[in-house]
Amino acid sequence: MDSNKTKVAVVGAGLIGRAWSIVFARAGHSVAMYDADADALRKSFILLDRALADLGAAGLLDEEPRVTRARIAPAATLAEAVSGAGYVQENIAEKLSLKQALFADLDRLAAPEAILASSTSTIPASQWSEKLAGRARCLVAHPINPPHLVPLVELSPAAWTAPEVVARARALHEAAGQVPIVVNKEIQGFILNRLQGALLAEAFRLYADGYASTEDIDKTVRDGLGLRWSFMGPFETIDLNAPGGVVDYCDRYGEVYYEMAQTQLPRRWDEALVRRIERERRQRLPASELDARSAWRDRRLIELIAHKRRATEQD
Repeated sequence: MDSNKTKVAVVGAGLIGRAWSIVFARAGHSVAMYDADADALRKSFILLDRALADLGAAGLLDEEPRVTRARIAPAATLAEAVSGAGYVQENIAEKLSLKQALFADLDRLAAPEAILASSTSTIPASQWSEKLAGRARCLVAHPINPPHLVPLVELSPAAWTAPEVVARARALHEAAGQVPIVVNKEIQGFILNRLQGALLAEAFRLYADGYASTEDIDKTVRDGLGLRWSFMGPFETIDLNAPGGVVDYCDRYGEVYYEMAQTQLPRRWDEALVRRIERERRQRLPASELDARSAWRDRRLIELIAHKRRATEQD
């Protein structure tokens, strides 16, 4: 193995942990995957083989799947997983007390120079690292599900996280083919979930007030906004949507968007509303087909990634 490749410990062998193992192994790192549930760890390796086979079939691996797979090994204990690791990625349940306990163990067991990162999507690093002796090496590295197919990673440090730790984490993820962004200061939901939350809030409002069906709202994103958003962000989108660029766009539409925003008041997703949405969704997709549809989603993501890779090579 390349001497520049660090060992990575992946703690928690569910969907996210399994995907992280692929991310780092295909980049040439040795990966130790650990889960307190030995049966969950065993099952994860079965699913891991399937995911690698799909990537190989789509031409998204630079080597045979078996070569990537050989870099990933199960660890019997947490101490074994982090021994010699330069980077640790935690993926356990979203419960603060569990993360505090685990990171106390990781801080004690991992080498002093190892980065300790959490995949949490809801809990800022300050809440689980504050009392750790090694808190300066802790940060959130929040992926998008599944991270081996969707490359964005939100790096969200606490106020006491060392800048060089953020820089090292960013470099590691970039070298692994991910797309890291840095959240400059802690905020609930980080960046992605706040943007997603704004869209979801309006989608729920529009549905609740009878303006459109769930399917037509999905079509608006799937066959409208989402086509551009698959290769451009919101600022580039508006910069290209007016002849004079972003200033021209804001001059034309800024007041309209401001007026719309006055009506976009927070609303709880109460049980009656959620049940209505559930009924519409189950008419289109029976619960028995959710797993199959999730697999379909992943295949479509693979195809989109392959397309974007080819497009980038041609640019």
